Amino acid sequence: MVNFEMMETFNHEQVIYCTNKEAGLRAIIAIHNTTLGPALGGTRMWNYTTSEAALKDVLRLSRGMTYKAAVAGLNLGGGKAVIIGDSATQKNEVLFRTFGKFVDGLAGRYITAEDVGTDVRDMEFVRMETKYVTGISKALGGSGDPSPVTAYGVYVGIKACAHEKWGNDSLRGRKVAVQGAGHVARYLCEHLYNEGAEIYVTDIVESKVKRLLETVKAHVVKPDEIYDIDADIFAPTALGAIINDETLPRFKFQIIAGGANNQLEDESKHGQALLQKGILYAPDYVINAGGLINVANELEGYRQDRAMKQAEGIYDVLKKIIDTSKKENIPTHVASNKIAEERLCQVGNIRKIYTGTSGFSGRLGELTAGR
Repeated sequence: MVNFEMMETFNHEQVIYCTNKEAGLRAIIAIHNTTLGPALGGTRMWNYTTSEAALKDVLRLSRGMTYKAAVAGLNLGGGKAVIIGDSATQKNEVLFRTFGKFVDGLAGRYITAEDVGTDVRDMEFVRMETKYVTGISKALGGSGDPSPVTAYGVYVGIKACAHEKWGNDSLRGRKVAVQGAGHVARYLCEHLYNEGAEIYVTDIVESKVKRLLETVKAHVVKPDEIYDIDADIFAPTALGAIINDETLPRFKFQIIAGGANNQLEDESKHGQALLQKGILYAPDYVINAGGLINVANELEGYRQDRAMKQAEGIYDVLKKIIDTSKKENIPTHVASNKIAEERLCQVGNIRKIYTGTSGFSGRLGELTAGR
């Protein structure tokens, strides 16, 4: 059950519970912050063990979307949705169209997209009931699968970290341990392989690994062995909370930079531990912002070349974060939060300017806004 204390912990604006017994829908939508614009974030379908676990996940994920949009320079807020259920057996048209009705009822405060456990087809069902959805197929004017842009952003982010560690951003000959073999991981591995990196890969689903090996050469290791690889770079692209008390002592990596969300189990504790160990960490919501950049482009008429160019900017964003981290001797995730919060504050101040059209105060507001 949601309570105000949980929402106030990270300053969430709104939490919506959605249920429809006939459709089998149980979902939660969390809107974290709309200072920069409407909240945009994907809908995750996961078989959570409890509704409390689902709530905790959606609150954390939606907050991450606010910071992701802010750091990426997008005029969007942060939101997220979770549908409780098994994505392998419980997905159907009625479920997603019903969910679309709930999204539509928010009148544009929240714009949804695909996420873990959902895909382009699911978003097309949602679109039958609301216009507030992105990540639809190219045939319908959308962007389709955002994975190529997400992976490209992770790739250039890894190169930015490499430049900081070794003085140049070449990945030729570098050993990279990739956790996960899903869509983002496959595209990422193709970039790494084409540059000459040596790849170690794992996934709990063997078929995903086999598909990845159709396009790249990689060493396959067991899921739990990935933390012990003597590699230069660790790229988590699957599970969250994988940087924790159990895994940290095992790391031999110099860089951690991957596309998974919420990699730090405890942001404060484990972010500081990475700094003390001398491991350069690319904040997850920064390096994986390509997916958000991709779907955000649909709102202006989608062009993949423009989305890829914007994702390329993740390189410079990470350089700025690293510089702030070094200058102030703070973990990189703290530095990125600081930069995001500064933009939220600056734009928030702009939004406070009164732009009414009647009376003297309205005219004054117009003159002030025009300066």
